[in-house]
Amino acid sequence: MHRHHKKHPHLERLLNTSRVVDLSAGSRILILSDLHMGNGGRRDEFRRNSRLVEAMLKKYYLPGEFSLILNGDVEELFKFPLEDITAKWAHMYELFLRFNEKGFFLRTFGNHDASLQDEKGYILEPYLQESLRLAYGSDNLLVFHGHQASVFLWETYPLVSRAIALFLRYIAKPFGIRNFSMSYNSRRRFAIEKSIYEFSNQAKVVSVIAHTHRPLFESLSKVDYLNYRIEELCRTFISAGEKEKQHIRDKIADLKSELDDCYRQGKRIGLRSGLYNNLTIPSVFNSGCTIGKRGITALEIDRGRVRLVYWYKGRQSRKYLSDRDSTPIPLDGTGYSRIVLNEDHLDYVFSRLHLLA
Repeated sequence: MHRHHKKHPHLERLLNTSRVVDLSAGSRILILSDLHMGNGGRRDEFRRNSRLVEAMLKKYYLPGEFSLILNGDVEELFKFPLEDITAKWAHMYELFLRFNEKGFFLRTFGNHDASLQDEKGYILEPYLQESLRLAYGSDNLLVFHGHQASVFLWETYPLVSRAIALFLRYIAKPFGIRNFSMSYNSRRRFAIEKSIYEFSNQAKVVSVIAHTHRPLFESLSKVDYLNYRIEELCRTFISAGEKEKQHIRDKIADLKSELDDCYRQGKRIGLRSGLYNNLTIPSVFNSGCTIGKRGITALEIDRGRVRLVYWYKGRQSRKYLSDRDSTPIPLDGTGYSRIVLNEDHLDYVFSRLHLLA
């Protein structure tokens, strides 16, 4: 059915063996990833945003009749036993399953919870998949965690995962070592994203990933997208009226300030751009993660459109200012808000993919 991709055999296998879910014109799907649920203690990264996740699922996505996909690393099995996690977060598992009432619930596994494949009696076992293929007419969105793009990690997984789990439980945890994760290594993040980008363009599919904890919309990193938006605003400036020109000046000044912040941070952590060639093709999306310090990012597929959204409490993080002049929408009575960071129609995404790839 699909062309052979010698450079990416693991990703080709996912494309050919994925569970297929048909998207209708009215499909509404929320994609969350990297919850890293633990035992509720100090080292449980999910604990920080657990109330936010519970509130938005109960008060926004369930009433909106969304389906739910959790895209890997739902449990943090490198640090905690599964029975401790399921006991602590029993109410969250019940909430996840409620999405079957008017839609569907499915989940993939990541590198931190891949051992669930061997767990008998796990509450979400009937819904566990390695990957999902969302069929949109004759086009496909391939949903998978993303660690499969690392050949070394995938082929040595049993040995490596045991070693990492032992390190995290018995050395990193007692001695307070933090940030031992792929998401904190910018060079490896870039290599994985680039590999998935190449495969997606060859296969003419849109890949929806997680793993790196870095939100991506249409293959663009924050740096790439800020540059793109500044150029776009400069072009509209020429034909704008005087009042609109002032608004464009102010917007460009804000975006330049954000870009400066990104480059300053980049010098500290070796950040590399997410632009993998001279012409960016919208073939890779990343929902980010659910354990951000000031909120969470997620992807929505909503009646033929795809959105990158940001949920937060209190003041909006400068890191996630909307580049589309969107207005934050408060979630009644919770103190939480949702803002659309970027949005496009799937027809446009696939048209650009087929024309440019």
